[in-house]
Amino acid sequence: MVSVLPGAGRRLLLASLCAVAPLVPLTAVPAAAAGALPPPVRPEDRGDHLTVVVRHAGAGRDGTYEVSCHPSGGRHPDAAGACRALEANTRWGRDPFAPTAPGTTCTMLYGGPATARVTGTWAGRPVDASYDRGNGCEIGRWDRMVPLLPKMGASAGSF
Repeated sequence: MVSVLPGAGRRLLLASLCAVAPLVPLTAVPAAAAGALPPPVRPEDRGDHLTVVVRHAGAGRDGTYEVSCHPSGGRHPDAAGACRALEANTRWGRDPFAPTAPGTTCTMLYGGPATARVTGTWAGRPVDASYDRGNGCEIGRWDRMVPLLPKMGASAGSF
């Protein structure tokens, strides 16, 4: 084979290919690993169990609720719905219970005095998360977990 590149050009091409080669596997990440789907239920996840303590949310909403998933159960008004909300918010490499990131710009809406604390185990990891409705970001964070947390607002029922 006869090369059409001078020696310096061949070295530059080879160096470029060597620099790019380690990046090729990153382009072949399946959608599930990229966070498009919740992680699969593993045998150790069958012990997923959460305790939800809701305060200042109003009659029919305040209290302590137990939720187990895989299979759904516990002393919660909508255990199956709570497990579905948890599954929908679970992504590879992300904490579904993570607080709002520091420095996030949030609307200054007040969603009421309701608070919740969620503790236990989810996806094999310990959980200790607090929720409130003090601004738009926190309201959105709360609403993503309905019906694990009670639906709030004028048209809300108990859960």
